[in-house]
Amino acid sequence: MKVIPISMTCLLALAGCQTVPDRLPQAEPGPAAACAFPVHQAADSLAAVTRAVDVLEEWGFSLDATDTRLGLVSASRERELVGYYERYDYYSPYGSGFRLFGGMGVGRGSSIGLGVGGRFGAGVGQTPTEVERVSVLVSDAQLRLSRDIRRFDHFGEQREAYSASNDDFCGRFQTAFQQAQGQGGL
Repeated sequence: MKVIPISMTCLLALAGCQTVPDRLPQAEPGPAAACAFPVHQAADSLAAVTRAVDVLEEWGFSLDATDTRLGLVSASRERELVGYYERYDYYSPYGSGFRLFGGMGVGRGSSIGLGVGGRFGAGVGQTPTEVERVSVLVSDAQLRLSRDIRRFDHFGEQREAYSASNDDFCGRFQTAFQQAQGQGGL
């Protein structure tokens, strides 16, 4: 009996185990109720977008994209995460970054093997960062807010990502937006 037909049978049997997801990926959890609120009826969407930009810039965000025709603003800010290392990550400053492995065997002949592995020099001088992105959409006299946070380790690899459209952030944004609206005279 040949090995090739058996391996092909196993491969075909495993290929039949694939399934299609029942829904498209969605942000979990969804945005909080405070992330959608009405804007003043007398205000046009351009004035609301301008106020939203003012609030975001005051909070330290930098604009990534703006489309006043659609009423869309996208902004982000970064901060360093000092001390954000995994305690047992051997590539972090807490670990050695050096690996030594090998083996020895005796049979018809003997051999000794030795190998060295690790990421030497990678991530030196880099700090983990957190990127916070906010999108604001003003349409039909309503403002909708979306926020997500991504964390990257000292190699630049993404370690965490989650939706952060919670009541706290959206409530603070709504208060600051309404205060700016009151100062703007609308």
